[in-house]
Amino acid sequence: MLIENFVQKIIAAGSYQEMDRVYLFNRVQALVGDGDVTSKAASDEEALLQLVDLAVERGKIPDDATSREILADQLADLATPAPSKVNELFWNKYDQDPKAATDWFYDLCTHNNYVKKTAIAKNIVFSGTSSYGHPLEITINLSKPEKDPKAIAAAAKKKDTDYPKCDLCLENEGYLGDYGKNARSNLRIIRMNIGGEKWGMQYSPYAYFNEHCIFLDQIHEPMVINQQTLIKLLEIVKMFPHYMVGSNADLPIVGGSLLSHEHYQGGGHRFPMMNAQIKQELTFAAYPQVKGGIVDWPMSDLRLISQDPEALIELGTKIIKTWQKYSDPALGIVAETNGIRHHTVTPIAHKDGDDYVLELVLRDNNTNDQYPLGIFHPHQDKWHIKKENIGLIEVMGRAILPGRLKGELNEVKRCLLGQDNHIADIHLPWAKQLQAKHPDLNARNVDQILEQELLDVFDQVLADAGVFKDDAAGEAGWQKFLAEIE
Repeated sequence: MLIENFVQKIIAAGSYQEMDRVYLFNRVQALVGDGDVTSKAASDEEALLQLVDLAVERGKIPDDATSREILADQLADLATPAPSKVNELFWNKYDQDPKAATDWFYDLCTHNNYVKKTAIAKNIVFSGTSSYGHPLEITINLSKPEKDPKAIAAAAKKKDTDYPKCDLCLENEGYLGDYGKNARSNLRIIRMNIGGEKWGMQYSPYAYFNEHCIFLDQIHEPMVINQQTLIKLLEIVKMFPHYMVGSNADLPIVGGSLLSHEHYQGGGHRFPMMNAQIKQELTFAAYPQVKGGIVDWPMSDLRLISQDPEALIELGTKIIKTWQKYSDPALGIVAETNGIRHHTVTPIAHKDGDDYVLELVLRDNNTNDQYPLGIFHPHQDKWHIKKENIGLIEVMGRAILPGRLKGELNEVKRCLLGQDNHIADIHLPWAKQLQAKHPDLNARNVDQILEQELLDVFDQVLADAGVFKDDAAGEAGWQKFLAEIE
């Protein structure tokens, strides 16, 4: 039976005991309607979906995406220990092994359907090396559902209560959700102290990479990149040496989509940039315990390596402060106009054996008449593939491309094969270039060619965002900036 089996899974999860069976059965019935039915569910997620379908059939909830999500999360919440219990279990496991703790927590968040593994599996993912020699990864994001039209209409009429203030606030934990706010009944956040401040860690429901987690300030305050940022990032990788962690930049255009709440992103993935080689080794006279150099990467990345995190923090802070005030007008690099700052960095930290590694990617958010969306932003000839900001994940070499591309690339493919002339106008110039470039294109090699060309476009998207280009002028620019640091 569907409800009975679901209740059994709740008890087996350890949040409740056998004595609670009747209580739980009645709780579930209250949400989905009276009376059990025969179950066909093979997995926890299928059971949830069948229970939600039952609630719709019985008129307990409206048949729309938002109502379905809210109910599914309410049901999943019953199978999830309370936040205090989750934290107790996590830190007990952490005392034995940090990886065992995160493994357990990630498993909890997938089994209670907070991490939407079935939806994430819909994403198109592949990797390769661009024609410019850089290892890169491509993802076409098909996991996040489209905005529910009913939710959009209802939210427009609804008065905003500003609670929670944003999707990252601690107050989302256990929040029911509504037509203007995401459902978060089954969200759990691990509490921790980072850099002397109260922070939390949760997993991302629509993960962009393995064990994609979010470290968040328990106070709603804006993103900022400074010395304290480096302290926190290095404390996190010391705490979780099997994870990388990084921060989006703190300025519009070059920053992430949410700059109003201080947070970082981390996880168990090793990104292409982390494997890229150093093309110019550097030493710093005042910091002999630090080695590093300029990374062979389309964006402008300085890598610092040391077993002494304090030295990395001091040198990294010096580089950030120098870059914030550095200008090279001949390269379009301007630190400030009319008192408005344009320079910041995207910092990333990870451990490599006993070494701490700090990557500082230089960012500039200037605009001009030729590039109104950003001089160091994807240029217009690449907007058919990527027009959005280049954030932390993409800086490290993993493209997050819009879901529209799945259908559009199929149109390009059919056009290249002469099967159909219907193609979006934005892709037509690109398709013509591909036809001229690959006269031997056929049904057997078209998919491989399109994947390679996507890798090449993404490489050049990152090159557009690099402040020092891979040419003589860019190399000279690097040397001038390094002289300023010394």
